[in-house]
Amino acid sequence: MRKAYINAAQIITVDTAGKNYKRGAGMKDIGILTGKDIIVEDGFIADFIPAGSPRSNIEQTIDVQNKIILPGLIDCHTHTVFAGSRASEFAEKLNGVSYEEIAEKGGGIRSTMNATKNATKEELLKSGRERVRYFISQGITSLEIKSGYGSDFETELKILDVIHTLKNEFAIDIIPTFLGAHTLPDEFKNNRLAYIALLTQKMLPHVAENKLAEFCDVFCEKTAFTAAEADAIFTAATKHGLRLKLHTEQFNNIGGFETAIRHKVSSIDHLEVLQNTQLASLGQTESVCVILPGVSFFLDYNYAPARKLVSNDAIVALSTDFNPGSSHIPNIIFIMQLAARKMSMSIEETISAVTINAAKAINRSTTTGSLEIGKQADFSIFNTNQYEDIIYTMGKNLLDIAVKKGDIIYQTMESQ
Repeated sequence: MRKAYINAAQIITVDTAGKNYKRGAGMKDIGILTGKDIIVEDGFIADFIPAGSPRSNIEQTIDVQNKIILPGLIDCHTHTVFAGSRASEFAEKLNGVSYEEIAEKGGGIRSTMNATKNATKEELLKSGRERVRYFISQGITSLEIKSGYGSDFETELKILDVIHTLKNEFAIDIIPTFLGAHTLPDEFKNNRLAYIALLTQKMLPHVAENKLAEFCDVFCEKTAFTAAEADAIFTAATKHGLRLKLHTEQFNNIGGFETAIRHKVSSIDHLEVLQNTQLASLGQTESVCVILPGVSFFLDYNYAPARKLVSNDAIVALSTDFNPGSSHIPNIIFIMQLAARKMSMSIEETISAVTINAAKAINRSTTTGSLEIGKQADFSIFNTNQYEDIIYTMGKNLLDIAVKKGDIIYQTMESQ
């Protein structure tokens, strides 16, 4: 089916000329088109043609009415499937108790693990559906979701099952990540080697064989897993064909960053305490630096050194890290606004960071993340005639229409 999306004020293509990511100064080049219409055929971008020119064999025309078209937004690091609330812990944080102190008392991730273990699949699906719908209402057309709140293998499998059900129910791309190495279950506190063996010899082979996840992630931190343990898990994950991600350099430097570089991970996430001596390698790696300003805002903690990352030619992405404990923020636009105000990123850099670079972080940049001929027709259409408004209009969602593979999957009442 051929469709035409016409009369856009601007089309922000984030064109990469086939490179499929942007690094350093290139993140400011977002490929602005004016006076163009988009031709979509069978879910893919077929052409950009001058507005008003003859359009042959068009079966449907969608008038964008002088609005802004961006590539579909991508949230490349979330923990969307969980049960329970940690609002009481948030109150503790407001009274000065640190994230690590709460974790050491048995709170934090462990409290969510217990709630998730006790939740039924249907309960997790109900809350998961609500959260995915909210993501879509912001213009998100691709969404990564991690496991990691299972205190045992059965709960991890339940979470991955929920993620796959959501993937089948929604039109957007949902990318599952196995995060069995999120925190050490209580029963393995005095036998870390046994849990690493369980992960590498049972859990990872099962996840890979049954295609339950595309990525394996590890939380490398003093309260979680060491760099050596991450190395062992990554070696096993690679053997079983899984791509790699790493949570690291959030609170401490314990060798995680170097492990990530050595294993050529798809993304290195957090980096709030990244050291200047670690920056030099980023211009030579295609590992995406996924920075998470929502965590810094929520915990009132260091922001990742975004300007240094960009200056050192890193491939930088932004994400919500939506989770119940350290970033209970499911709003990608707010994350872009935080990056602009608190991390000195330009509006153009934030757009590149939630489109093409976020796509690369989840191995989707050859098919989505930018508006280029031959890629999926994934759009976010915003109710403004200048793209700067998306960041300038704080606290308001300007999304009007979300398009996935050429089809409208969400629209506001006003646009219907």
